[in-house]
Amino acid sequence: MPRRDDISTILLLGSGPIVIGQGCEFDYSGTQACKALREEGYRIVLVNSNPATIMTDPAFSDRTYIEPITPDAVRKVIEREAELGSPIDAILPTLGGQTGLNCACELWDRGILQEHGIEMIGADREVIRRAEDREAFKKVVDSVGLQNPESRTVSNVEDAMEFLDQIGLPAIIRPAFTLGGTGGGVAWNREEYEEIVRSGIKASMIDQVQIDKSLLGWKEYELEVVRDRKDNCVVVCGIENIDAMGVHTGDSITVAPIMTLSDKEYQRLRDGAFAIMRAVGVDTGGSNVQFAVNPANGDVVVVEMNPRVSRSSALASKATGFPIARIAAKLAVGYTLDELRNDITGSTSACFEPSIDYVVVKMPRWTFEKFPEADETLTTQMKSVGEGMSIGRTFKEALQKAIRSMEVKRFGLGLDANDRWLQARRGEETAWPPAEDLLVRKLSVPSQGRLYYVRYAVKLGWPLERIRELTGIDPWFLDQLVQLIGFEDRLVAHERLEDLPAEDLFEAKRLGYSDPQLANLYLGRIDTESILAVRGHRKSCGIEPVYKLVDTCAAEFEAVTPYFYSTYERSFRMVDGDEVRTVRDDESRVGGRPKIVILGGGPNRVGQGIEFDYCCCQASFAAEEMGFESVMVNSNLETV
Repeated sequence: MPRRDDISTILLLGSGPIVIGQGCEFDYSGTQACKALREEGYRIVLVNSNPATIMTDPAFSDRTYIEPITPDAVRKVIEREAELGSPIDAILPTLGGQTGLNCACELWDRGILQEHGIEMIGADREVIRRAEDREAFKKVVDSVGLQNPESRTVSNVEDAMEFLDQIGLPAIIRPAFTLGGTGGGVAWNREEYEEIVRSGIKASMIDQVQIDKSLLGWKEYELEVVRDRKDNCVVVCGIENIDAMGVHTGDSITVAPIMTLSDKEYQRLRDGAFAIMRAVGVDTGGSNVQFAVNPANGDVVVVEMNPRVSRSSALASKATGFPIARIAAKLAVGYTLDELRNDITGSTSACFEPSIDYVVVKMPRWTFEKFPEADETLTTQMKSVGEGMSIGRTFKEALQKAIRSMEVKRFGLGLDANDRWLQARRGEETAWPPAEDLLVRKLSVPSQGRLYYVRYAVKLGWPLERIRELTGIDPWFLDQLVQLIGFEDRLVAHERLEDLPAEDLFEAKRLGYSDPQLANLYLGRIDTESILAVRGHRKSCGIEPVYKLVDTCAAEFEAVTPYFYSTYERSFRMVDGDEVRTVRDDESRVGGRPKIVILGGGPNRVGQGIEFDYCCCQASFAAEEMGFESVMVNSNLETV
C-alpha cells in the first residue's frame, strides 16, 4: 500500500526528562521516526521537554516545542498550529514511551483530539486500552486460548486483601499504565502487600493494579514483534532474562537470541505473540510481548504486552540491525513490510525475521553507591539507571565484555583487582571464604553483583543444583559460568605471562578475558603500563581482534551498513594454486577518507546521561561536514 496522502502534519510526543524506567532509548526511537517521516514528505511537529535529546535538534522536525508533555500543554500546541494555518492531522503516540502514550490517551479521553480532527496512528485509543488495561488484556489473552497468571484486577485495598486470602504470599502487584513497574513490587507479608497495593493504585493512570499469584522462579522471555495492516507479522528478536521472574526485565541481565528453549517451545511463544498482537489490534507497528515459562513442566503464561516501542525495542534494534522505530513509523503512514527495504543489506525486504550468528548481552547499570540508604533488592519495580550492550561469538565472551562495559572497576567475571578469591590465593588479607549464610543470601536475593557470588559458590564447590535452586538461573547459563570459572585453572597454573602458552592466551581472549584481567593476574596490578605490557605480549604472539558485521541475516546477504563488534578468531590458510597465504576473517571496511574516532559515554548513570549522546551525534555530523569519516565507539544501546 502506498503512503497515506490524506494527512500532511504529524504530531510526535517525546518522553520528557530521563527517569528510571524511561531513558534515552525513546530519544533513539523518536529521532528514527522524525527522520523516517520527513523522508516521506510529512511535516513533523515535535513536543518534548528534554533539551538534551537529539530529536529536539532543529534539524529533525519542522517545528519543535520545548513544553511539558501534559494534555494541557499539548492542547495549546495543537491550537497554536491550527492558528498558524498548519493544523495537525495525526498523532503518533507509540514512540515516546509510557509518558507519550499516556498523554495521547488523556488527549483522546478529554475529546481534544476529536475536537481538532486529529487521528491516532500506530495505535488508536481502543488498542492501547486493550493492551494497557490489565482487565481488558486478561480477556484478550483468554480469547486467544493462552494462559494468564492466576490474578485479579482491583481498584481498592479491600478487594486486594480479599484476593490475597485466595492466592497467598508472596504476591506480585503490577499497576496499569505505569512506567518501569512504578508503584509495583513483590510482597512477602501482609503489611508490605497493603503498602504496595496503595502505592500501585496511586501510580496508575486509571487507579488499577493487577494482583498476580507468584511466578517467582519461572523463566522470563520477551519477543519484539512488528505487524503491518496486511497482517504480515515478524519477530525481530527474542530476548531471554538470566534472572528468573520477580526481577524487572530492565534490572535483569538479558540475552539475545533466546538460548534455553527448543525450537518447538520458541514457536509456541512466537505463535502466541502474533495471536495477542492481532487480538489487541496493533496493525501498524511494533510491540513487546512478555512470557513466563515454568521450568518444571513447560507451562507458559502471558505476563504483559506493550503496544509501543519499548526499552527492549532499542536492544532488539541494535542487536539485530532491524530499525524497529523507523519501520514502525513508516507502517503507521500506510506502508507494509514487503514495501520497505532492509537498510542493513540495502537489497532485501523488511518483511523478514533477522537471523544472528553472535550473542548479545545487555547488562543493567545501577548507582546504589549514590544512594547508600536505598534498598538494593531487585524486584518488579525497575531500579537501574542505564544499561550497556556487548556482542560476542559466544555467551561467555559477550558476558565478560558486558561486565567491563559497566565501568565499575570490574573487568570480567573474575581475576581482577576486586576478586576476593584471587586475593586470598595470593595471601592477601580479604574476606575469604564468605560465610555460608552470606552466600545463601547473596544468591537467593536478586541484587547487583549476584554473578560474582555465583562464581564464589562454584569456587567453594557448591553443587550446581543448589546454586540453581537459590538463584533460579537456568542450568544452561550456570554451565556457561562453570566453563568460564574452570578455565581460570589453566590461567593460574602459570606464574608468569611469558609462561602461558600462546594457545591458552588465545583461548582466554576468545572467552572474553580482558588485558586488564591478565595484567592483574600475572603482573599484580591494573594500570596503563601493565595493560600495555599484556597487549604487547599478546600482539607478539599474533593474537589480535577481528571485527565482524552486524548484518541481520547471518551473512546470507552482504551488509552495506558499517556496524561492527570485535571478537577473536583463528586465522586460516587459503590455498590458491601454488600460493598459500594466511587469512584473518576480518569484516571491517576501511574507507579512503581521514578518520576521527568519537568515544561515547557508555551506560547512563547519575551524573552522565543522554547529553553525551547529543554531543557525540553533533560531533559526528560536524565530522561529516568537514569530509571526515567518524568512527563511533560506544556500549550504550539506548543512544542515537
